[in-house]
Amino acid sequence: MNWLLVVAGAAIGAPLRFLTFLTDRAVQAKHDSVFPWGTFTVNVVGCLVLGLVTGAVTAGAASSQVALFVGIGLCGALTTYSTFSYETLRLVEDGATFYAAVKVVASVAAGVGAAFASVTLAD
Repeated sequence: MNWLLVVAGAAIGAPLRFLTFLTDRAVQAKHDSVFPWGTFTVNVVGCLVLGLVTGAVTAGAASSQVALFVGIGLCGALTTYSTFSYETLRLVEDGATFYAAVKVVASVAAGVGAAFASVTLAD
């Protein structure tokens, strides 16, 4: 039964990730931005949601099934370290090393900050 919860969460997270990809491309085309805002946003939101779920499970306010469905399934399919890495490499290859560095530092700081804040909030 646990694997079905993960699959169901991923079935929701993966299409949401695709919509984020399409939105990111549309924003970049209209605003001539090289910074991948879509990936940045979805990864920070994923950290926030995962922190809330983890904090809620730890506090006894949510079950381990919620962690499987939302934490592993939905957040696992929604967030993307591979795209983060590829986009950072693409920025470097395109000569936008400043944006690449900002992306790495901001993504890690915002992601860890979101996870910390949401775990604290959920406890």
